[in-house]
Amino acid sequence: VQLQASGGGLVQPGGSLRLSCAASGLTSEIDAIGWFRQAPEKERAGVSCINIKDDTTYYADSVKGRFTISRANAKNTIYLQMDSLKPEDTAVYYCVAANSYWGQGTLVTVSS
Repeated sequence: VQLQASGGGLVQPGGSLRLSCAASGLTSEIDAIGWFRQAPEKERAGVSCINIKDDTTYYADSVKGRFTISRANAKNTIYLQMDSLKPEDTAVYYCVAANSYWGQGTLVTVSS
């Protein structure tokens, strides 16, 4: 399983970014792909995930109403639309499959 994340960058508070995760080598046993993040000096935390078999979604309370997870019709690309970004959203964001396979991180910095 390979996961390639992209889309991070610098954005002002209140702005938006869209992260992408291109997944390959998925097996039938993998039913969820999502995003974790790790802020400076903090532990990694789950942000959002989507079940790729039935499209059910999960969001951490801290991002509900601001972030939206989705997947492309080809079902091998996952997106995280992040709106109304806050400085506390600053972190390295990781794409994760089945809580076991991790892609490289992409840095999101929210700052004025």
